[in-house]
Amino acid sequence: MSSADSSSTGQDCLLIFARYPQPGQVKTRLIPALGPVAASDLYRRLAEHTLAQGRALSRYRPLSITLWFTGADAAAMTAWLGANIDYCLQPEGDLGYRLHWAFEAAFAQGYRRVIAIGTDCPQLDSSLLNQGFRALDHHELVLGPATDGGYYLIGLQRAVAALFQGIPWSTAAVHQQTVAAAEQLGLSHWQLRSLTDVDTPEDLDICNQILSTPSP
Repeated sequence: MSSADSSSTGQDCLLIFARYPQPGQVKTRLIPALGPVAASDLYRRLAEHTLAQGRALSRYRPLSITLWFTGADAAAMTAWLGANIDYCLQPEGDLGYRLHWAFEAAFAQGYRRVIAIGTDCPQLDSSLLNQGFRALDHHELVLGPATDGGYYLIGLQRAVAALFQGIPWSTAAVHQQTVAAAEQLGLSHWQLRSLTDVDTPEDLDICNQILSTPSP
């Protein structure tokens, strides 16, 4: 399951959900504009950028990184992204099930604060990740809302299955319904600033601008 030492109980944990960049299997909504190879290359750059932000944060904050992957085996993922993080195969099921599974696994290892992100948001940097972990000092839930109605980040102090049940994934209601579920559960929550996921050709300008800047 893992290619790194997971013995750092008590640290914070960053969960990154990623897919191996196989042409035709990633960024499919961009394929009509870019073609399968260019869309795959863009996804690869986004994933590498996202991981670089996590690694930058780990240089000044005790942090473990677990990459939950699909689309390849652990050897291929390690060859692509390096051996100094943990790798776990995503289970079958919808996004809510996979997120909850990953949170449960992290908290079972003894981590105190856990944040999960994808690889679609190039504006998400190490500073904003740090803000998310700091918010979990005082709040049970932290969310980073996306402009499309979803969220680019979710952080918890403990696993809460109900936050991932009955959510209409891949719709504009994801963030709103997650907040409603949190309020119904009585969870204290904090919102980071809203950012844009890269899903459509209209998002490409800001994406290319950020990815052309060297990572920290």
